[in-house]
Amino acid sequence: MPLRTTYVARRCITMLRFLARRGVSLVFVLFSLTFLTFMIGHLAPGDPILVLMGPRRDPATYARLQHLYGLDQPLLVQYGNYALGLLRGDFGLSFQYEGRPVRQLIAQGVGISLTVGGLALALSLLLGIPFGMLAALRQHSLADRGIVSVALALYAIPSFVLIPVLWAINLAAYRAGLPSLPQAGWGRPEHLVLPVLVLAAANIGYVIQLTRSAMLEVLREDYVRTARAKGLRYWVVVNRHVLRNALLPLITFIGPAAAFLVTGAFVVEVLFNIPGMGRIAVEAVGRRDYPVIQGTTIILGIAVVLMNLVSDLLYHVFDPRIQLID
Repeated sequence: MPLRTTYVARRCITMLRFLARRGVSLVFVLFSLTFLTFMIGHLAPGDPILVLMGPRRDPATYARLQHLYGLDQPLLVQYGNYALGLLRGDFGLSFQYEGRPVRQLIAQGVGISLTVGGLALALSLLLGIPFGMLAALRQHSLADRGIVSVALALYAIPSFVLIPVLWAINLAAYRAGLPSLPQAGWGRPEHLVLPVLVLAAANIGYVIQLTRSAMLEVLREDYVRTARAKGLRYWVVVNRHVLRNALLPLITFIGPAAAFLVTGAFVVEVLFNIPGMGRIAVEAVGRRDYPVIQGTTIILGIAVVLMNLVSDLLYHVFDPRIQLID
């Protein structure tokens, strides 16, 4: 068997073993996540049936609703039924939306959150990586200081502070007769602009700093100096030797960042009135809608675990020297 084929086969076997070990740990993580989320929600003070009934509260209706949602059974029996339903892809029925399946609510919100979060992640990488490279290649220059200052500002400003600032600028442009954007809402492409900018802002600052630090570290390596001493052009050295190794730390960032942007943009979705996963979860907390809270939490947990797994695999693909150890 050729050496190349043997090498590829060994890497495939290593990845399969790694995936098998991670699969076992994933089952334990998901069990712990579902159990803790279920128990914390049901042991918290308050009664979701009373919230659902509103001012009209008669014992017969209360008993009927408790039986409908299975809340008249012992807590462990409720969790057992819930866990069995999860194996079938059934997240239960929503309290807030009068018996509507949670699976439908999540399916509706995930697509919207994927759109907003995916665009924000793409924008943060498309802007953060080039500006981070420029800052590193022009270290201690005016451009470097300016880029680093802007990156720190973007990373430090919270989204709930940045949103009113953008609203004020947009309102001023509207009053001045200049082109403006919708302040909130969903349904048209222009509704995406402000939420994507807000979500991407902090990540752009972080990507710039991460890329700059990684580039500076790689530029000091001996193999880079050796490549330059051999007479290779500067940009050839940067593209072939520096950039690929400098971008490895970004793989670690992309995994959790993608999971958060897709499923965890709570403040942005609420303030911009976007019907995504974040707003659904916040509204569910206010109305003690246990099944929706549990469903969104589980989806977020699965996203984080899977994206971290993908990050580990990409690390091994881009740098085979990194061993897959679990």
